[in-house]
Amino acid sequence: MKNIFLIILTFFLVFSSNAQVAKLEGPRIGFTMVEAGLLANILKKDVGLFDDENTESWEGTSLGKYGAIMSQYGWQWESRFADGSNITGIVEWIALVGGMEKGLFLPSVSSMVGIRTNSGIEFAAGPNLSLGGISMVIGAGYNFKFGGLNLPVNIAYVPSMDKKYEVDPVYDWEPYEYDDNNNLIGGGEQILVNPGYSVVHPTGARVSVMVGFNMSK
Repeated sequence: MKNIFLIILTFFLVFSSNAQVAKLEGPRIGFTMVEAGLLANILKKDVGLFDDENTESWEGTSLGKYGAIMSQYGWQWESRFADGSNITGIVEWIALVGGMEKGLFLPSVSSMVGIRTNSGIEFAAGPNLSLGGISMVIGAGYNFKFGGLNLPVNIAYVPSMDKKYEVDPVYDWEPYEYDDNNNLIGGGEQILVNPGYSVVHPTGARVSVMVGFNMSK
């Protein structure tokens, strides 16, 4: 155990002495194009965000043929690990809120790891957490530099996911039956009105175009 600790400590010291860590952060603004699916239904208000008044949309039988578009606004935190070569490692955290122009609050958080070349081209990927669940996000972009100002422009892709929803069975009770003398002769049994079932439908793929301003921390 002691040897493992010494190895980890040595690795950390060597890495810290050779790498230069630069931290940047700044706002992000852009838009997201959403493929036809449940998220597009929510953006078009065909179905409520926290209710199921339109059960056909939630059950996947009325997903629609068209996608939707929404604005995005948020903040990005970035750490750059420079080792003196032509490629720099980057770690990014991006927190966004979408759909505000539609009166909606749709948060998402992404953590991405990637590389950036000295020319400003970058690629990154990582997990994305949103109301639709956890998925993978893949991004590419270019970092424009104007003096001390960094102006990153990025395109990110989140694939569609198949969501499975369980619909519970519906039961009712047969009415009681009485004869002419008011004697119980039948009824009162539980009957199945609609059997339970499950449905799978896509959330819809997302493509985002974002522009930001990075400020040294």
